Amino acid sequence: MKRQILSTLQLILIISIFSNTEQLEFWLTDPDAKVFFQQQPSILPNTNYKAADNIITINANEKYQTIDGFGYTLTGGSALHLHNLDNTLRAQILQELFNTDKNNIGVSYLRISIGASDLDEKVFSYNDLSPGETDVNMTRFDLGYDRLYLIPILKEILAINPNIKLMGSPWSPPIWMKSNKNSIGGTLLAEYYDAYALYLVRYIEEMKKEGITIDAITIQNEPLHPGNNPSLLMIATVQAQFIKQSLGPIFRKHSINTKIIVYDHNADHPDYPVTIFKDHDAKQYVDGSAFHLYAGSIDALSTVHEQFPDKNLYFTEQWVGAPGNLKGDLVWHVKNLIVGATRNWARTVLEWNVAANSKLEPHTPGGCTQCLGALTIDGNQILSPRNPAYYIIAHAAKFVRPNSIRIGSNIVSGLPNVAFQRDNDMKKVLIVVNENHSGKQTFQIQCDDKIYNTSLNGGSVGTYIC
Repeated sequence: MKRQILSTLQLILIISIFSNTEQLEFWLTDPDAKVFFQQQPSILPNTNYKAADNIITINANEKYQTIDGFGYTLTGGSALHLHNLDNTLRAQILQELFNTDKNNIGVSYLRISIGASDLDEKVFSYNDLSPGETDVNMTRFDLGYDRLYLIPILKEILAINPNIKLMGSPWSPPIWMKSNKNSIGGTLLAEYYDAYALYLVRYIEEMKKEGITIDAITIQNEPLHPGNNPSLLMIATVQAQFIKQSLGPIFRKHSINTKIIVYDHNADHPDYPVTIFKDHDAKQYVDGSAFHLYAGSIDALSTVHEQFPDKNLYFTEQWVGAPGNLKGDLVWHVKNLIVGATRNWARTVLEWNVAANSKLEPHTPGGCTQCLGALTIDGNQILSPRNPAYYIIAHAAKFVRPNSIRIGSNIVSGLPNVAFQRDNDMKKVLIVVNENHSGKQTFQIQCDDKIYNTSLNGGSVGTYIC
């Protein structure tokens, strides 16, 4: 009798395990229903296997690019706000952002500024000199200001996730290297190409001494926008010349393995990276190109891929303008970036930026005054609910881990979507947004040989795992 009971219990357990493997895990953000990135009841397969017209079919046989990660720019201002939290609250929010357990979002990629961005409390470089001075050998190079906030926060993040990837982007070289001797605009003087290349080498080396590995750098943030503070004008032919004459050879000389990524600006000028890739002497040093979407169309990334499929693509910045509109921002960003950028070969999607306060500070004089962070931090308080960029990234970062592969899924009208397959457990992840702000959409998902019925309210986003 006892043996029979054990067998029955074992049978129930086997049935339960088998049933769970067929269930579709479902996470939802629905602003109208005040559901903010919350797990929903799992969805059981449709037992009659009848497919509807509006069915999204996941096709793991169609394989595209490998994913490096999803995340944010950790500006100096973001680091300042995080650093100023008390130890307990800071530990809690860093776990929430960078740990993948439970309801944390598991950010896997960060972009940081090399020197100041426009969301620092002041303009600085790592080699600021008095007027008329130069230091071509970088004897006075000093990470300086970054040691106050950015480096301590990065070390705490790396303690949570040692595998997080970091991209560095400069907003400007030291002003003594520039034509106008000013943090705003100007060009990099040719006589300082080698000095600036060495400056970037020293940055990578000094960060490494701090235990911080820079996986990639872009050469210049928004090189066609010299009006920000800091900023620099660097046209494509100049960037190519700088790479082949100085940066590439000096990286090799110093055995720097950090990836070199070109452009880092809007999708309206895919000709910029193409110009560099057509220069064989420059191309050999370059891993790929990076894009923003303040102008142009996201499918411009595919035009670069089609011409140079051996070069990687990255999406590195998009802001949410204050005060933010969760429903509208969620739809636009998920459709164009989480779905659009990855469907057009991007290995990363990064939002700008991690945190600001309610006054949208800090920023440099002339820097962005309306950039809404993923978090609003006022003193020792983190406001809830989180801001749109938090949820935009959460729907991808938690589930689409680094080394996942984008796989095939068909387009259904009104339901932009993208699918991935993870490499650790081979599970498939489908992200879907209902771009119709007012209408509920009922649809089906086919994963392997199972069909699932589901729906999304207008303006909501679902992540499904099977």
